[in-house]
Amino acid sequence: MTKTNTSDLPRGLVLGEDGLVRCAWHGGKDDYRLYHDTEWGRPQDDEHRLFEKICLEGFQSGLSWLTILRKRDNFRAAFADFDFEKVAKFGDDDIERLVNDAGIIRHRGKIVSTINNANRAMEMVEAEGSLGAWFWSFAEPAKADRPEKITWDAVMAMATTPTSTEMSKQLKKRGWSFVGPTTCYAFMQAMGIVNDHVEGCAFREKTQAELDAFTVPG
Repeated sequence: MTKTNTSDLPRGLVLGEDGLVRCAWHGGKDDYRLYHDTEWGRPQDDEHRLFEKICLEGFQSGLSWLTILRKRDNFRAAFADFDFEKVAKFGDDDIERLVNDAGIIRHRGKIVSTINNANRAMEMVEAEGSLGAWFWSFAEPAKADRPEKITWDAVMAMATTPTSTEMSKQLKKRGWSFVGPTTCYAFMQAMGIVNDHVEGCAFREKTQAELDAFTVPG
């Protein structure tokens, strides 16, 4: 078996100590690598996880995802595991509790936004049947945005896409906040609505197999 020469790898890929080639963005950090390997890009239809991710992407604005990832358990504890029916009932006392919670990002605007978005999520479920049905309706249009080959340069050029811009526009029309086109595209990447593991990453084909077998929520 020929050993992979790291100098031969395309940009955006890195060879791990376990012999697997991965997207390079995890930076060799164990927790970030685990997130890359087991979560990022895997198709998700759990209502609480979808709500969690769209909110945490809003909290990430101006920060790194790793910062949020390392506080995710604290966020889950603070926001009732992102059960939006419970979060929708949060009041002023909860806002003050969260603003003073050193375990999360203490940004009042983003905290208030999460409570607002919980109420909007309940409205979406009432109108569409589920969050999954609405968010996954953007999977088909997203195909038109996709480059022929998912290289590192192609991924870097897709901070937003026409589909993420449309998702953002529609969410804002429904009253959601902190859901700009970049936030929406990062959400799409993480939840598997698109597969942005770089070609050559050992987890691209595994992710695609899960996507191919995934039943889109109706």
